[in-house]
Amino acid sequence: MPTYSAPPGTHDILPPAPSAEGRPERPWVDDVSKWHWLEGIFRNLCALYGYEEVRTPAFEATDLFKRAVGEGTDIVAKETYDFTDRHTPPRHWTLRPEGTAPALRAYTQHRLYNERPVTKLYYVASIFRYEREQKGRYRQHHQAGIEALGAAGPDVDAEVISLAMAFFTRIGITRLTLKLNSVGTVESRARYIDALRAYAEPLLPEMSEDNQRRFRENALRMLDSKDERDQRLLMDAPVLTDYLDDESRAHFEDLQGYLTGLGIGFDLDPRLVRGFDYYTRTAFEVQSPDVGAQSTLAGGGRYDRLVEDLGGPATPGIGFGLGIERALIALEAARAPVPAPPGLAAFLCPLGSAARAACVNLLSLLRAANLPADMDYTGRRMKAMLEQADRRRAAYALIVGDDEIAAGVVQARDMRTGQQTQIPVAHVAEVLRGMGGTDFAEAR
Repeated sequence: MPTYSAPPGTHDILPPAPSAEGRPERPWVDDVSKWHWLEGIFRNLCALYGYEEVRTPAFEATDLFKRAVGEGTDIVAKETYDFTDRHTPPRHWTLRPEGTAPALRAYTQHRLYNERPVTKLYYVASIFRYEREQKGRYRQHHQAGIEALGAAGPDVDAEVISLAMAFFTRIGITRLTLKLNSVGTVESRARYIDALRAYAEPLLPEMSEDNQRRFRENALRMLDSKDERDQRLLMDAPVLTDYLDDESRAHFEDLQGYLTGLGIGFDLDPRLVRGFDYYTRTAFEVQSPDVGAQSTLAGGGRYDRLVEDLGGPATPGIGFGLGIERALIALEAARAPVPAPPGLAAFLCPLGSAARAACVNLLSLLRAANLPADMDYTGRRMKAMLEQADRRRAAYALIVGDDEIAAGVVQARDMRTGQQTQIPVAHVAEVLRGMGGTDFAEAR
């Protein structure tokens, strides 16, 4: 019989391990309880800031990403998963390689701009890129992000950045660096690209093949190169901020003032350009040494022409995306405290066939009372059932045998102390709630 594994560059996200030692071979990114906790914090924070969720398809028209991200970017040129369907003629589709373009396509298609002057959206989505496999990089990874559409001022830029920083500090990542830059307007950036090309052209024979291609197709992307030789050759290249127009410069200075007023520290990085063509003015990254070589946890910026480029009205916007896997890697490396996964209120241990029938009914009553519960379905001995109750992080094991059925009671065993209490069946839900409170996850 053949055996199967997850596709290269992907990973399974599993239920939490049954013991505190976990699964030594599996990192935090494969424990779904940590995902629930992290995503819950992100969703609650977005609600606090006034952002509402948007969910888009996993694939979109290929041209959407060519127009939005840029044909000359590495993402579109080398990393997308593209396919055609069975329509006649075939239509071209691409698995979502980033979150902003689909969100803005939905914003434009459904004319959300008619509903309010500023639209604030967030998403949690799978992202697909054919990248070289390494720590923190997956061919299917998961991203959480926000988009603020309709406001052009540096005050909303400060809000977007502050939300990103607040998320990481709330989950327990404290070693953070905010890198900040302005890439100006399309016009001012064009002047800079002319200067960058003039500087780089004599050095092209010494650069990597990727940077030689970028020089021809999208010269600004040369600054993204991770090749040490490219970085050394570009060390004395012109600086983008020297080419900013007056309005972009004032916008950037005001943003710095807002961030300083909010107590958010930052490092100015004139070489930070991000990997997408749609950015204008503000560009930023949140980095942490706890992720390893791929130190970026989140990145984003302003895109004041993108909605218009996608067929909508002229609409300024700004947003960011953060990698969920990378956040979990940073948390694990920092050994940050993460709440224990939720457990059961009760695990039922039937002794005999009559008890099994009684437990089926009791299980239904507990669940109807919103108490998470399960039972043994395999007919194991008492010791094995109690071990299973412990693995399931149950607050109580409810033991039911012939004597209990005759008396109309259950034996409730406190899994922390081992003490047992006899409870009338009619009052089990009420008594369990009083004994353990409504949150049995904390009890275990």
